[in-house]
Amino acid sequence: MVSSLDGFIGRQDGDISWMQPYDKYEKGDELTEEEIAAFLKHIDCYVMGSKTYEHALELGWPYGDVPVTVLTKRKLKSERETVTFYSGDLSKFVEEQLRPNFQNIWMVGGSKLTKEFIRLKLADEIVISIMPIILGDGILFFDHIGKEQTLHLKNTRAYNDGMVELTYEILKEAISNNT
Repeated sequence: MVSSLDGFIGRQDGDISWMQPYDKYEKGDELTEEEIAAFLKHIDCYVMGSKTYEHALELGWPYGDVPVTVLTKRKLKSERETVTFYSGDLSKFVEEQLRPNFQNIWMVGGSKLTKEFIRLKLADEIVISIMPIILGDGILFFDHIGKEQTLHLKNTRAYNDGMVELTYEILKEAISNNT
């Protein structure tokens, strides 16, 4: 997920035009096309909500022929053979259909879906890229998840466009404060 520094993933109207390079951070890494391609090559399957799906169609389909499951209660259509739609028990779907068939499942966008994956303990990792902007208002990434979740910082990376990427492992068991 890409977020503003103050935790918004989009403006109130859903606009994401602010997700662009802003700054030059000389100590930051350059994100190359080769690095992006190598990363994307390891993704076996994408899962997304219907709004993210519709937005991806508007922007130009970036997922190629990698299998995509769209979680929705609406009747949507796709001309792509690699796109399927699912409505039902999310835990059952992930455990019985996705995990047995795919190694690296990437959940794309959407705060509602992200919160549900975290609540149901279906996510293993959170990768959030923070852009150097404060929006002041908009669609929050994390709002009212409803429970505390312990994370383990796995990696940080600063890029030369001012973006900072944080990778957290979602711990399945709470860490005890007792020593």
